[in-house]
Amino acid sequence: MSRFFTKKRESSYADAGVQNKKIPFAVVEAYKGIRTNLSFLLSSAKKNVVVITSPNSGEGKSTTAVNMAIAFSQLGERVLLIDADMRKATLHKKLRTENGDGLSNVLAGMAKLEDCIKKISDNMFFLPSGRVAPNPSELLGSPEFENLLATVSPAYSCVIIDTPPMNVVSDTLVVAPLTAGIVMVVREGVTQNSDIKHIISSAEFAGIKILGAVINGVKESSNRGYKYKYNSKYYKNH
Repeated sequence: MSRFFTKKRESSYADAGVQNKKIPFAVVEAYKGIRTNLSFLLSSAKKNVVVITSPNSGEGKSTTAVNMAIAFSQLGERVLLIDADMRKATLHKKLRTENGDGLSNVLAGMAKLEDCIKKISDNMFFLPSGRVAPNPSELLGSPEFENLLATVSPAYSCVIIDTPPMNVVSDTLVVAPLTAGIVMVVREGVTQNSDIKHIISSAEFAGIKILGAVINGVKESSNRGYKYKYNSKYYKNH
């Protein structure tokens, strides 16, 4: 694992850490730090597509994906955010837009890619998950998905893909090998060491790079900055 990225707490698009002036300075700077580190890693990998996932649901991966896309777009770069969580899509709600036709429709040959991509801001674009599909893993593992990435990658400076929790379904294992790697979102006090180790084991078995981790929901200490509850031995080893 290359390094760890950290942020303070999650927020919706309406009060995103890089979007809303009411959000604490530390949160805004944390997202910018993630952006800087990830930019370096993507440059080193010579790929501009990254997957955001988490061990389990409710750990903040989708909010992180949205805010990372916003952060990159604020650099004046064209960013595409893809909701590949076709089992439980939430990005369209965070972005306050409709789901409608999207990724599943494109992969099934029922819609054109250019008709499904929504413009969120001058530099931020969004491909929703689309209609509920009975076979998400098969669609994501199809040649059509690989062709889709080959089409959008040259058209955007960065492509961010939100996938389902990695310890719940296998969708991420299908998508990630086509990208620079995954950023794992974990939540302090919720995610267990065993959950993290399971992701690392699965990624190593599948030959997937773990670019880093975002530790979400970190509590602030008045005396010593941020407090972490994760096993220090884990950090030393990984």
